[in-house]
Amino acid sequence: MALDQGTTSSRALIFDREGNILSVAQKEFQQIFPQPGWVEHDPNEIWSSQVAVAAEAMSRIGINGQNLQAIGITNQRETTIVWDRETGEPIYNAIVWQDRRTSKYCDQLKNKGLIGIIRQKTGLVIDAYFSGTKIKWILDNVRGARKRAENGKLAFGTVDSWLVWKLTRGRTHVTDVSNASRTMLFNINTLDWDEELLELMQIPKSILPKVASSSEIYDYTNTTFFATKVPIAGIAGDQQAALFGQLCTQKGMVKNTYGTGCFILMNTGSTPFISKNNLVTTIAWQIKGKTCYALEGSIFIGGAVVQWLRDGLGIINSSAEVEQLAMQVSDNGGLFLVPSFTGMGAPHWDQYARGLIIGITRGTNRAHIARAALESIAFQTMDVLEVMGIDTGIKPAELRADGGASANNLLMQFQADVLGTKVVRPKVIETTAMGSAFLAGLATGYWQNQEEIISLWQPDREFLPSNDLTSFLKMKTRWNDAVQRAKSWYK
Repeated sequence: MALDQGTTSSRALIFDREGNILSVAQKEFQQIFPQPGWVEHDPNEIWSSQVAVAAEAMSRIGINGQNLQAIGITNQRETTIVWDRETGEPIYNAIVWQDRRTSKYCDQLKNKGLIGIIRQKTGLVIDAYFSGTKIKWILDNVRGARKRAENGKLAFGTVDSWLVWKLTRGRTHVTDVSNASRTMLFNINTLDWDEELLELMQIPKSILPKVASSSEIYDYTNTTFFATKVPIAGIAGDQQAALFGQLCTQKGMVKNTYGTGCFILMNTGSTPFISKNNLVTTIAWQIKGKTCYALEGSIFIGGAVVQWLRDGLGIINSSAEVEQLAMQVSDNGGLFLVPSFTGMGAPHWDQYARGLIIGITRGTNRAHIARAALESIAFQTMDVLEVMGIDTGIKPAELRADGGASANNLLMQFQADVLGTKVVRPKVIETTAMGSAFLAGLATGYWQNQEEIISLWQPDREFLPSNDLTSFLKMKTRWNDAVQRAKSWYK
């Protein structure tokens, strides 16, 4: 079973030995926006929704915990939860990775000249995106929190740690290297929490989880819910899990997950590769003592722009309608949409950028907006892949695509066109969940080795780039113009 705890929903999937999906259950949960730029979740709702879908996934095929070989966990990364060790109750809502409340503090760190040392230690840029500054905010702003933390009474975790804590009834406080590498507190060279960074952000080490590999038995479930003790045996942040689920196990292989955001990861092998173009270096996974690194470009708003068309503008009733609406026009009509609703991620890292639609004329209609929204996802991916190629000197033979929006054929074809590179969509696009299932299955011997699982990956469709280079070059130029106009708006 894979527990796939995402930004907008909790999901549970059950896989067989051939990598087939036997059962899926999904439940959305509330998004909380207390102030502009703030995004929160209720940690107890995350837990209850995750338990509910796990039960539903099992009941759909008439099994219980006795039929499960292992549980793998994959999660929205950087989202920060702090809870009381005795009661297990959160002391504040989960602060979501999209949240920008610590932007000013990040500016202070930059002004102190800490960009280089933080990048060297963690592989990350200084940004409100990562967990460290969120932990500091909770300790500084929740009454009595800092003193309780210093007295060893509080625990911090990303969502994986929270789920393991709940599944074991507080017996195990653990994370894996992939999630730890997203906190801005973990040294990716020494593979340990960094004392200097903890002191800088005034975070007591006692609050942090133990860091383990991505594929091992951490503990067994300790709830009546599974009717038996099931090994919890795989943990990886959602994007690293997707890289593994796409079987990008060789250096230079690249995937993009088209989810709420877009996350492009390139396998860079056994040594960390520090970007010169604002990409982040991250730990992809650690299996049997071998650590694999990746270069990553994070795009904050990917598929979420389609949700905005549905919930914000109301021009579609369901996300699935966007492709049909966009195909009502032959092109974008000169319209460009830059969806920097929560700032820009890689490679720009402008936390003060905001969304922009430009090129509107009297002839513009909702189909043009829908098409421009889809194209914005592909353009942002193009921006990341171009600097990834400059950094590494590698032009990938293909881009492996997964995530919900990869089902959109119009988007996938446009992506191949603007990249000039083949885009491949696998038969099973649930690669995030599959990656965590693979990691758990490797730890328990369900699959013997990586070679066995590589044979399970199968392509569904390949999208080959168009030969019409001139028109796409013009569009790239206009896109770049629009991006520049969206920058630094909120300042």
